[in-house]
Amino acid sequence: MKITVIGAGNVGATAAFRLAEKQFARDLVLLDVVEGIPQGKGLDMFETGPVGLFDTQVVGTNDYRDTADSDIVLITAGLPRKPGMTREDLLMKNASIVRDVTDQIMTYSKNPIIIVVSNPLDIMTHVACVRSRLPRERVIGMAGVLDSARFRSFIAMELNVSMQDINACVLGGHGDAMVPVVKYTTVAGIPISQLMSAEAIERLVERTRNGGAEIVNFLKQGSAFYAPASSAVEMIESIVLDRKRVLPCAVGLDGQYGINGTFVGVPVKLGKNGVEQIFEIDLEAAELEALQKSAAIVDENCKMLEPLLA
Repeated sequence: MKITVIGAGNVGATAAFRLAEKQFARDLVLLDVVEGIPQGKGLDMFETGPVGLFDTQVVGTNDYRDTADSDIVLITAGLPRKPGMTREDLLMKNASIVRDVTDQIMTYSKNPIIIVVSNPLDIMTHVACVRSRLPRERVIGMAGVLDSARFRSFIAMELNVSMQDINACVLGGHGDAMVPVVKYTTVAGIPISQLMSAEAIERLVERTRNGGAEIVNFLKQGSAFYAPASSAVEMIESIVLDRKRVLPCAVGLDGQYGINGTFVGVPVKLGKNGVEQIFEIDLEAAELEALQKSAAIVDENCKMLEPLLA
């Protein structure tokens, strides 16, 4: 197994280090366009092996030839959000970056599974899919895993309970149009509607929608990276170990939920072949409408990129 992480910034480096510790791959490549950064971080990670008790061969590079024959590629490259900037503000700049990255990936790897973290997430996953020409089940966006983790964290804070007992379901686009599905959100199997008021739930839902912006406003420069990196690693773990985890990810839909050809966050089964099944769960009319609205926003932005991807 060979895994490549594109982008040695906070998200990429954190994900690479966690992957190295978990020993999912004998060869782990960390690539960045800035000379010295991936080499230095990669060497630092490798030198952690004797203490962390792992033997992963971490290689930092600026050369895509070192990524040849990768089984899984994690794309984190792109510009981070700044205070006051929406994910859509990043659209054109990051689309160009992800387009070029994907072209390079496919030059050296024939049939990888690509996981996208770059923002705007759903749209960048579309870009990677179009440019790679891979089947949709092999191009996946890290969306709902992070959003669900944030929702679960806020519920745990509100109720003062263990995060391990909380299951949450957040669908839709990774952004302001995400759709937290309250009826599928439980604490030890108990619907949260029985544990807190509707007002409290709506407050936590709103905080989840703005979870990324909240961290951006604290940091001033840069954006969240521990939780996004950990969420991507959870997806990779399910693929590498063929665990068949059911996780909310951004995938290209083919009629499910009345949505065609758009990448949007829904529950899927992740295994060694990537997306092995898309689950179409029962939604209330308002939730389905919100999901379709979220998909429409993604689709509208994707159409703006057609000249760039031609």
